[in-house]
Amino acid sequence: MGVLDHSIATLRLFGDDLVPENISALLGATPTESWRKGQELIGASTGNVRRAATGSWRLEASRREPEDLEAQVFELLNQLTNDLTVWNSLSSYKPNLFCGIFMGSGNDGLPLSSKAMLALGQRGIALDLDIYDSID
Repeated sequence: MGVLDHSIATLRLFGDDLVPENISALLGATPTESWRKGQELIGASTGNVRRAATGSWRLEASRREPEDLEAQVFELLNQLTNDLTVWNSLSSYKPNLFCGIFMGSGNDGLPLSSKAMLALGQRGIALDLDIYDSID
C-alpha cells in the first residue's frame, strides 16, 4: 500500500437558521469561513456576487503532505469543545468532516484509528471522503 500524496480537511456545519457567531460561541473557536443564509458572497476568482443559499460555518485543518488525516482530525477537534451536549445540540446542522484525499499512485491506503473514529462519532460528525486519483 502506497502513501497518499496529500490531504485537506474541513469541519462543516450548514443550516438555514445557522448564525455563525452562535456556533463559534458554542464550539469555542473562530471559523476559517462562515456566512448566514442570504448573505452576499463574492467569488474569490470570478468576483461574481451571489446570495448564500444557506448558512455555513467551516473550520479548515492545515494541509498535510504526505496525507495525515488522523492529525487533521485532532487538529480540528482539539480547538473545539469536548462537551458532547453542545455537539448534540448542533445535530440539526449535520456536522461533517469533508476530506479531500489525493492519491500518489493507483493503490494507496488511508488508515484512521478507532480513537479518531470514536471522537468523530461521539460528536455526531459524519466523515465525507473525496478521493482523487493520481491522474487527476
